[in-house]
Amino acid sequence: MLWKILLRYLKPYGWLIVGILVFQFASAYATLTLPRLNADIIDQGVTKGDIGYVWSHGALMLVVAFAQIVAAIIATYFAARVAMATGRDIRRDVYKKVSSFSEREVSRFGAGTLITRNTNDVQQVQMLAMMGFSMLVSALVLAIGGIIMAVQQAPSMSWLIAVSVGAILILIGIIASRMVALFRVYQVKLDNVNLVMREQLTGVRVVRAFVRERIEEARFRLANTDIMDIGRRVGSLFVLLFPLAMLVLNITMVAVIWFGGIRVDAGEIQIGTLFAFMQYVGQILGGVLMASFMTIMIPRAAVSAERIGEVLDVRETLERPEDGVASFPQRGTVEFDDVSFTYPGAEEPVLSGITFRAEPGETVAIVGSTGAGKTTLVSLIPRLFDVSSGTVRVAGVDVRDADLDLLWKGIGLVPQKPFLFTGTVASNLRFGREEATDADLWHALEIAQGRDFVADMEGGLDGRIAQGGTNVSGGQRQRLAIARAIVHQPDILVFDDSFSALDLATDSRLRQALWRELPDVTKIVVAQRVSTITDADRIIVLDGGRMVGIGTHEELVASNQTYREIVESQLGVDA
Repeated sequence: MLWKILLRYLKPYGWLIVGILVFQFASAYATLTLPRLNADIIDQGVTKGDIGYVWSHGALMLVVAFAQIVAAIIATYFAARVAMATGRDIRRDVYKKVSSFSEREVSRFGAGTLITRNTNDVQQVQMLAMMGFSMLVSALVLAIGGIIMAVQQAPSMSWLIAVSVGAILILIGIIASRMVALFRVYQVKLDNVNLVMREQLTGVRVVRAFVRERIEEARFRLANTDIMDIGRRVGSLFVLLFPLAMLVLNITMVAVIWFGGIRVDAGEIQIGTLFAFMQYVGQILGGVLMASFMTIMIPRAAVSAERIGEVLDVRETLERPEDGVASFPQRGTVEFDDVSFTYPGAEEPVLSGITFRAEPGETVAIVGSTGAGKTTLVSLIPRLFDVSSGTVRVAGVDVRDADLDLLWKGIGLVPQKPFLFTGTVASNLRFGREEATDADLWHALEIAQGRDFVADMEGGLDGRIAQGGTNVSGGQRQRLAIARAIVHQPDILVFDDSFSALDLATDSRLRQALWRELPDVTKIVVAQRVSTITDADRIIVLDGGRMVGIGTHEELVASNQTYREIVESQLGVDA
């Protein structure tokens, strides 16, 4: 998966990669040239007392060293551009993929791990690309070129290179094989830390209300300690590599001096050649060490790439039709035809045999006990889920055949838990329609009974909204969410228990304004309070995921036992 992702995202930057290879090769070639020039200065200049030769070749060494620096800088610059662009492209595609997920896919992964995969995991792959282009190419050229040059300088001592390189490769193989499994566990533990932290920040009010600070601190401490233990084990393996490699390097240098000194004394090689051989051995082992560092990074990047691939390769349950229906013959209608829905892994369906039709301008209310399937039912209208059987039609078109953008454009959804984004009142309302004027926003706020409190905010429409709307009350959040849906100018408004935080007087004024100002808009209302829906054109009663009644308030009170029990529990027997 790692190589698949790297090839996929590096392909557009082929010309930069060619530049990296060229300049890295030039830098490595210059580095390999320096020991040979140094040997010539010693053997041809210093030994023979030729000062002119020393000066001329010394100047040449400076030129080569300067060229090596310039080539390395250019190669590193190109490598940084490629790596950063690769990370950007992966994050873009992961974000785009996650944005297209239905509730089912988001629930399958969890928000915490999706955030980790688009941040930390992408960073690991990005870092591998950066270090690979800036170090690996140079390390391989140094190692391979150094072996060739060293063998040319002193063929009789080439066996020392084979022994030392083989020893380091064995060490790397043993350590890297043990780190792969640890890195996989490390990423899972990192997911858990993010999950715990996110839950505690989101539910900070609940934690404080129930005096759970110490328990939550202990929970976070446990998750944090788990990742620390894995990190310590990874670090323990990692720190072993360099001391052992330096031990091999130093032993090799001692062996080179010992056996090389014997050959110098025997006149088989010159002292400059021995120094050059020592430098080449250092370059070879240095290249192998750099490559080993990359080898340590590869297992973690491979685990991260596998996790990224899991997101990118998900087959979405909500598939967009290639030629989605773009015309709606019956705008404003909602029809359920023998609809059933079962959540993945559930034994029993949440909804069974749901059949009804809402005409344009009608108000259809949905009531029932907790767990009756009310939220699931209205989630099927904008196709947040796909039905298990039956058909949901909006504006006369099966939602599975409709162009999703046009489908969503015709529906204004106010969720059970309204969410506001960081920004201003105006920016949140314009989520419904970007081109909406200030007059449109004030009109929507007036219908949603939010004009007064927004006018009292510092800045009015430019008043600041914190993340999640935490700086406004629950009722104010609901009214802003309702106003946002109205700004959207939909044919169908879906209210999923969106009046629960409002007092009865505000609830009544808001409903009257909706019926008066938006008479042609179909309204689907999920409500817990019977007083909210007594004036609905029709009321659907759900019990255990089944429709057990449909009709007006008066009809259901007279004929439906389940609805009558709900009414009696809230309004009294004579309601």
